[in-house]
Amino acid sequence: MLDGASGWRCQILVLARRRRTAGRDRRAASAETVSRRAAAPAREEWATRRERGSLTLIALIVWITLRLGRSAARLLLAPACAYFYFCAPKARAASRAWLTRALGRPPAPADGWRHIWCFASCVLDRVLLLNDRTDLFEISLHGADVLAGVRARHGGGFLFGAHIGSFEVMRTMARALGDTRVTLVMYEDNARKTNQVLNAINPTLGIEIIGLGRPGSMIAVKERLEAGHLVGILADRALDGERTLSLPFLGEPARFPVGPFRLAAILQRPIVFMAGLYRGGARYDIHFEVIAEPDAVSGEPSDQAIERTMRRYVARLEHYCRVAPYNWFNFYDFWG
Repeated sequence: MLDGASGWRCQILVLARRRRTAGRDRRAASAETVSRRAAAPAREEWATRRERGSLTLIALIVWITLRLGRSAARLLLAPACAYFYFCAPKARAASRAWLTRALGRPPAPADGWRHIWCFASCVLDRVLLLNDRTDLFEISLHGADVLAGVRARHGGGFLFGAHIGSFEVMRTMARALGDTRVTLVMYEDNARKTNQVLNAINPTLGIEIIGLGRPGSMIAVKERLEAGHLVGILADRALDGERTLSLPFLGEPARFPVGPFRLAAILQRPIVFMAGLYRGGARYDIHFEVIAEPDAVSGEPSDQAIERTMRRYVARLEHYCRVAPYNWFNFYDFWG
């Protein structure tokens, strides 16, 4: 059974061999820039961290949200945030370090609370969005014409996001616009208890997810793209052993996984950056921006071309992180 990192490497290699026309692989990225972390028994901190709270509590919140409405459910956010704030010291420290970078100053306790509140609000709203209750929200859509243009030119393509804001609001808006062909690619083990509840809310979600680390998962991605699907990937997290690229992010180099970008280049599919930012209350701003078009040159993509795309991705991610710093939901040392 392949793990998440091996899944990216081995299956992308298979796809690359199918497309390679001649010659040797001429990858020449420097050791300072591209790194392959040594295999380790433990996965990354974000992948191993156990979820807090019980399944019963999550199910109760879901029941209250669906039966009594969003306003009643939001009354539970304060105790839930307090639990997270006082019982998760590592996450709280990561939040403080993040806000120091993003705000350019030492965060006040109110900043830390606002960060957690934003996260909790997006988790709560996901319950409603999974049930297509977009009528409860004020959603501003930026770049819909960009996304439509990509679909018209290429059919299937990649939506690359990050753990910032709400991915679910973007998926829901795609469905509201009449495009139901949205497939998610994600690391399924993390937040398993929450996903068990949320998948039960909307059974169709289960058939729209391709789990990383499963044999054949990259082939499944290729098939979905050929069928005209938008394939969404949160491309900001890497696993142990996965090839990464170290790029400047908020003033210091951070590692980003190469696999998703290499896959898009090999499959000759466009990449659209996406961000669904929570703006308080019931307001969301959704942004779509093209960061890569298919290369006209066939064959194995060069490391230089992949690096250029990754730099554009990181630049747009940094931009939206500064626009909405409390929407950053990587509660661990991202630069560690």
